[in-house]
Order: sequence, then C-alpha cells, then structure tokens
Amino acid sequence: MPTLRSLFLAAACATCFSMPAQAADSGPPADVAGIRQVVEQFQAAIIAHDGKTLGGLFLQDHNSWLSVFDDATYADIKKRHPDARKVMRESWKEFADDIQKSPRAVEERFYNVRIDTNGAIGSVYFDFDFISDGKVTNRGSETWQMVRAEDGWKIGAMLFSVGR
Repeated sequence: MPTLRSLFLAAACATCFSMPAQAADSGPPADVAGIRQVVEQFQAAIIAHDGKTLGGLFLQDHNSWLSVFDDATYADIKKRHPDARKVMRESWKEFADDIQKSPRAVEERFYNVRIDTNGAIGSVYFDFDFISDGKVTNRGSETWQMVRAEDGWKIGAMLFSVGR
C-alpha cells in the first residue's frame, strides 16, 4: 500500500510535468535588465499617453512594424472588407501619435515575457492584451528585435498578431 509520502511525491511530480514549460531569460544579466527596462517604459508610456517617451524607445531612422491577423480574425474581417490584407505595415511613429492623442484610457498588458540577448542584439517575445477603456480590444503575441545603440537599448523591429 502506498504511503502518504509516496502519494504526495507522485502528485508533486505529476503537477510539475503537467505545467507548461517557460523559457528563462538568457544573456548577460545587465543587458537583460536593460531590455526589461525598455519593456516597462513602453508599458508606462502607453498608460501615460506619452508619445514622446514611446517614440524614444525606437531606433529613430528605422521602421519595421508589422501586424498579422490571426486566422479567425482575418476571416471575420474579410467578410466585411474583401480587400483586407492579412499582414499590415504600420509604423512606430503612427502608434506613438495615436497613443498621445487617444482620448481613452489605454494599456498593454504583457504575459510570459522572454528576453534573449548577447549584449549587442536581443529579442523580446510575449503574449499581450491591448486594453482601451477597460476592455480588451486586441490580444495576441508580440516580438521585438532590439539593438544596443550608443544611447542604450532600442527597438529596431516589431511584429505582432492581431486577435480577439
């Protein structure tokens, strides 16, 4: 007959193996912290409607910003707008301006943030909810390609999915 201890150990092992694995951040700790600071500044600037700070987090002379509809959202949009494209090109400048001018409370919440860096370049990947007036208006996954420029870590490219 199994002992209480062996049952507890078996339950603990089953729980550990059934939980999703999450990749740990990797790279020099100071650089991971520097990139994490950009992530936090990004979120705070959205809440504060601070387009200037938001824009300052990006490489100024470079813009690679793409959004991609998930399949279900794209099918829904295609019904109403047959010419809609699945991949849309936008810019950080437009986003910063929209945030600055938004009359609504806005926020982007990040989950499962993972940072990878070698100290010169880095990537950030996370799941997100974009919230406007307290309601989730978009959710998906997002990735940033980062570079450590002369004045610190900057976002060089952004790609995110658009879903509901």
